[in-house]
Amino acid sequence: MTHEPDAPVVGLAVGRGTGPELADVFERVLGALTTGHPGVTVERSPRLYHSYASLRAERDIARIRELTAADADHYERFCRAHAERGTTAVFRTAVNAQSLYLVRERLRAVKVDLLGADGRSLLLVRDQAQGFYTGENRHTPGEVTRTMTFGRETTEAVVRYALRRARQEWPDGRIGRVVMAYKFHLLDGALDAWVADLAARLGVEIGLFQPDTVNRDLVTHGLPDRTLLIAGNEWADIMHVLLLDRFGSDRQENRCAENVFLDPALAGLTEYQTVHGSADDLAGRDLVNPVATIRAAARVAERHAGCAGAVEAVEKTLRILDERGISTPDLGGRHSTTAVADALLGVLDAPGADGTPADAALAGGS
Repeated sequence: MTHEPDAPVVGLAVGRGTGPELADVFERVLGALTTGHPGVTVERSPRLYHSYASLRAERDIARIRELTAADADHYERFCRAHAERGTTAVFRTAVNAQSLYLVRERLRAVKVDLLGADGRSLLLVRDQAQGFYTGENRHTPGEVTRTMTFGRETTEAVVRYALRRARQEWPDGRIGRVVMAYKFHLLDGALDAWVADLAARLGVEIGLFQPDTVNRDLVTHGLPDRTLLIAGNEWADIMHVLLLDRFGSDRQENRCAENVFLDPALAGLTEYQTVHGSADDLAGRDLVNPVATIRAAARVAERHAGCAGAVEAVEKTLRILDERGISTPDLGGRHSTTAVADALLGVLDAPGADGTPADAALAGGS
């Protein structure tokens, strides 16, 4: 039986590479934003999860498979335990993708990102629960055979969630177009039959297209405002950065996203992550870009810890840092991770004990 925690608890899962550095940034920023909200606690997973680079250092396929499975099993237990306790948010730094997709398949995950600028928006819902990124490997001499599944029930769960989420993001109920981008030609007509039946039952027009068709439409015509784009992860993983560029929604290195688990036992738990990877080449050098992590902390503070105005306060502060030329080398700057975080916290005024929204203190100041 689930129960509400006495005070907000935020789970924190840390991967290798630059994960420990970014986890420290997350805790510092979340702590500053929740200053006026005593009782918010962060609980770290006791396991430091592998990145792909740290696994490759093992140089033994059997050992890599063993550690991949162990990481997946541990992280699944971590998420399930927090959901059972009533935790509503977990922040995770980058972890080896193979471990993550084992968990995403088991918990039926979708990644959600609302893209938009200049009055246009697109809601991207990435199906991470099934398809070619999921499944199991079987090794024989000189070969790897990967077995994966598409399922009618999972497809329906993803589409139903995507429609609910679109109506939340656009509360007047107007969705410009519903597009699904999947390699359905490889599935003997099964996926398009499922989608056609589901669209008829829901009374919603759904356009199911091959990814190259969606690409041609994007290049030639663009996608209509308020497009709900439900995509197989094989395409969406590659295209996410291009969609960010096309819809003017900042660079991948600065972006955080959320993963929602459709397994009923995980209802109410949202996982936040940076869109960028583990950047093992920067580990221990204090040079990784912390902006995505800072934004994730703001979302968690506002949505899960009652800190009204946290997101806008952080966005205003990031604009101030940009005006002052304070950034890490990947953005053309000369500042360290710690220097960027220090500068942000030096400008940011968190919600006070009197309940003043975080963004009020920033008005007119730099």
